[in-house]
Parts: sequence; structure tokens; C-alpha cells
Amino acid sequence: MRSEKCKMKIGKKEYNLREICEYLDIKCPDVDKKIKGINTLTDANENEISFLENKKYEKYLKNTKAAAVLIRSEDAIKLPDSVIPLITDEPYLKLAFLTKLFVFPPWERGGYQINMSADVDESVRIGKGARIGKNVTIMPGCIIGPFVEIDQGCVIYPNVTIYRDTKIGKNVKIHAGSVIGSDGFGYAHTKDGKHIKIYHLGRVVIEDEVEIGANTTVDRAVFGETRIKKGTIIDNLVQIGHNCEIGEYSILVSQVGLSGSSKLGRNVIMGGQSATAGHLEIAPFTTIAARGGVTKSIKTPGVYSGFPLMPHKTWLKLQGLLSRLLKKS
Repeated sequence: MRSEKCKMKIGKKEYNLREICEYLDIKCPDVDKKIKGINTLTDANENEISFLENKKYEKYLKNTKAAAVLIRSEDAIKLPDSVIPLITDEPYLKLAFLTKLFVFPPWERGGYQINMSADVDESVRIGKGARIGKNVTIMPGCIIGPFVEIDQGCVIYPNVTIYRDTKIGKNVKIHAGSVIGSDGFGYAHTKDGKHIKIYHLGRVVIEDEVEIGANTTVDRAVFGETRIKKGTIIDNLVQIGHNCEIGEYSILVSQVGLSGSSKLGRNVIMGGQSATAGHLEIAPFTTIAARGGVTKSIKTPGVYSGFPLMPHKTWLKLQGLLSRLLKKS
């Protein structure tokens, strides 16, 4: 657990590495280094901290440009000489504590910009630094968070909530009750079973001509972006987890659920109540039939059904075989 003696201001733009080590209650190397954020091993720069928890990401250690990495002692030797190892037996848990230092306030008051041609209902609340473009319509009860950007021609239906830093392209429609940019489901766990929140520091980007149905949720990224690409159509009651990427012109039908870091190629179709296990990829022009469960990456385009997932024709044969067996019993 982190030291309770260390009292630090949350949400600063940068910290000294010594402050961070004291906060996390880990040994600090004898170096003076400013840290401005957290990122993945592949995306971190010389002013950011990263971490290694899962061995499958070990291959990225040798090329990381991070200033420092939260890492177990046996893995530290694999880091480049320029990267500072922050030794801990619980890298993921320390990461969770660290995210709290860099989270921005969920709401800030201040100036914002609304184009003269936009039609924004007087009941709409708008946060600091938000920008509303030409011919945008925002209906009653909406919340537009700090530093949100909404480009021209968008229609935001009643009671939509758009969290801070979200970027929305041209001619996007977001239907009533949807929530864009809320934290994803991410927690680390202490040895005695406490759940430690991982604050999500990324954002959501919605490209041009996307339509999002009512009561759909799109989670912000832990680091980087959750991105919905051009022309995608999303039905009502869909859940899109953190760091997902939805390819151009994809279709997600009602009650689809995408776990974090799912990557869908162009023109993927997912039927009602289908879902992914996360950290996987689906090839372009693939169709997942209703209630299909995707547990590993799909590299060959086609139509797939069932759980465990299989080619649709195989699934139909299986159903026929089961039906015949039941008739004989």
C-alpha cells in the first residue's frame, strides 16, 4: 500500500519522480526526473511512466521510450539502459494508485465557444473550453463536459452526457440518454481483496457520420483513445469498453458488448447480444451472428455464430445434429 504520510495535490500537470516513489511507497532511484503522465510501453515518452504486469507485453520492453517503468525485479534487466526501473511486486496495483495523481477534474467552469448557427437549448450545461461547431443541435437536458469538441452538423438528442475531452466529428447523431466518455471498468486488487480504481486518463474520439443509439455507453480510454471510425452505426443499449477501436462503416446491433481493447476492422457487423472478450481483433467484413461470443481474434473474414464461436455453416450443422439426437432420445 502507498504511504499514508505522503500528502500530494491531485491533478497536477507534473511530479518529480521522487514524489511519485514516495506516494507509491517504493524505493526511489537517485535521479531528478519530471514526470508528466502515464502511458503504455509502446506509446510512453521520456516524461511518462509505464508498467509491465502481463508477460505477453514483455516484448515491448526493449523498445520503450518511457522515463520509468513499474516492474518486478526479475524483469528489470530487460529494460533499456535509459529507462528507470521502479521495482515492485505489484506493478498493476501501483499503477492504479498512480492514475489518481494525473486525473483531471470531471467538471470545470469557464469560457466555451458556441457557433452562432448552433441551436443549443438553454437547459444544456457546458464545461470550460468546450467548442460547439456550425449548425449543431443540442436538445434539452444534455451535459457537455470540459474541453469537448463537437464539429458541424451534429445532433445531440435529450439527456445525453458527454464527458470531458471527447472529440466528435461532423454530422454525428447521438440519441437520447447515451453516455460518452465515462470511465471504463478497471480495478486493481489488493492482497486482502480491496478494489482500487484505475482512473481513465484517455478520451473518446467519434469520427464523421457516426450514429449512436439511445442509452448506449462508450467508455473513455485508460490511456490514448477509444475510437469509433467514420460511418459506423450503433444501435440502442450497446456497451463499448475502454480503448476499443471500431472500424469504418461497422454495425453494432442492440445489446452488443465490447470488452476493453477490442479492435474491429472495417464493416464488421455484430448481431444482437453478441460480445467480445477484449484484447482481440476482428477482421474486416466479418459478421458475428446474434449471441455470438468472440473469445479470440478472428483473422479470416466470414460469418460466425455460437459460443464457442464457429463458422456459421458449422453452427447450423451442429444445431441440426442436436435436433436429430433429441428426437431419437
